[in-house]
Amino acid sequence: MKTKNAIIYCRVSTTKDTQETSLARQEEELIQLARQHGFHIHTVIREQASGYELDRDGMLQLLTLIKEKDINAVLIQDETRLGRGNTKIVLLHCILKENVKLYAIDHNGELRISEADSMVLKIVGMVEEYQRKLHNIKIRRGMQRAVKSGYEPQNNLKNQGTNTGRKQIEVPIEEIVRLRKNELTFAEIAATLRGFGYDVSKATVHRRYQNYIESLENQNIQLVKNADI
Repeated sequence: MKTKNAIIYCRVSTTKDTQETSLARQEEELIQLARQHGFHIHTVIREQASGYELDRDGMLQLLTLIKEKDINAVLIQDETRLGRGNTKIVLLHCILKENVKLYAIDHNGELRISEADSMVLKIVGMVEEYQRKLHNIKIRRGMQRAVKSGYEPQNNLKNQGTNTGRKQIEVPIEEIVRLRKNELTFAEIAATLRGFGYDVSKATVHRRYQNYIESLENQNIQLVKNADI
């Protein structure tokens, strides 16, 4: 039988020494919960931080582990240990979308999310899905516009057919300039290059283009100076 891995997450809201007892109690009870449901404890995370904060070392470690490791469940005392207010909703969404289950002591098993929270999570998931669709539409349209403007990726992009599936590190400034001359926006250029395997943002495209223009201007200034000599 495949091992079921779980992360135990314990949190208290302040750094007072008296809270250490609460952390220890949470950990002890969650270890019992893990045994009860046949989980192998992969990691125990303990932290003292406000539930309204997203910037927590322990929580960031948890989110990294569920993405990179074979984690089946996160065990908590109750849903408020994840967070409070909007922070709780965000973290519920981040964990559940990784197909990781939540188990809570107060439910003596899998966490039962309230109807209100469940509705919000569905809306968040729907918005995220449409954001992905819009992103893909932008990439597709950017590529179509680039090709229509004479862009030939099979001739212009280097290393075609090598390192399949890997992102190319180098950003082709000559292609940025070519697409810019064809009146594509920086966002469209970035989307087009991402579609061809370049891991590049709009800001990077803009910065590289500006550096290119500045370089040309400096060259022109130098040519003028040389002509005056």
